[in-house]
Amino acid sequence: MKDDQASSTAQYAASFRALEDVRRPADSRLFTDPFAVHFLAPKLQRIVRAASLPVLGTVVRVYIDYRWPGAMSSGIARTRLIDDLMIAAVRDDIRQVVMLGAGFDCRAYRLPDLADCRVIEVDHPATQALKRERLAEIRSTPNPVIYAAADFTRQNLRDVLQETSFDATSRTFFLWEGVTHYLGEAAVNETLRTIAGSAAPGSRLVFTYLHGGLLDGTVKFDGAHASKDQVAGHGEPWIWGMHPERMPAFLSERGFKLMEDVSADEYRARYWGERGRRMRGFGFYRVALAEKIS
Repeated sequence: MKDDQASSTAQYAASFRALEDVRRPADSRLFTDPFAVHFLAPKLQRIVRAASLPVLGTVVRVYIDYRWPGAMSSGIARTRLIDDLMIAAVRDDIRQVVMLGAGFDCRAYRLPDLADCRVIEVDHPATQALKRERLAEIRSTPNPVIYAAADFTRQNLRDVLQETSFDATSRTFFLWEGVTHYLGEAAVNETLRTIAGSAAPGSRLVFTYLHGGLLDGTVKFDGAHASKDQVAGHGEPWIWGMHPERMPAFLSERGFKLMEDVSADEYRARYWGERGRRMRGFGFYRVALAEKIS
């Protein structure tokens, strides 16, 4: 990712959310996200508009699944999973949310449960600037989000949070979605230790990561080659992952207890049942939920 350029992968993630919003009736979609389409380049916006038409919508879905097996279904089910984890935290009286590498995530606007929460978004300056510009164009109400621009590879998260209204005494829900695999191991370690050192006991952390077997070649996954080539071609290669069996000890050494760790295959089945179990691709993508150790 270039310093002056918004993330390409953030656009693709937003495009999947936009497709879910237009392709399915309100009573059958996993979530509603009317904001996502506004962050897309014109070409992607045209694809989303085409997908709203009955026949073309099927063509779009089949083409995406052919080119990038499992990426869209994983992204859509993952969005719902994280929505549910975030809502559960808020209903458990967590009132502070920190989104690291927020991209074009608009949960602060589309999830009513977050209305009374302090929401802080930390992201790359270029991506965040574009997001704020687009939100200003489509929203007429005051923006409730606290923004902090930062580059995880160059800045310390603790220093960034100290420049905001972050309350270190409050239990916090940290979301780190779609970021770790673009960072080196040193940056991942530093961020996890900083979160543990800044968070009150009982705070929760949800983050996504890649199965380490994808990167070291010890495990084969359906459709992995196409997805790896795509992100590398956009200058955002995958460089970090973890074998799931190592994750409990890895997190414990950094101040967290692992509560849940599920793959795309598992969370697709959670929301789509038997149809989700038949879906293939992106099984290397995982979501972990951890709690800060007292």
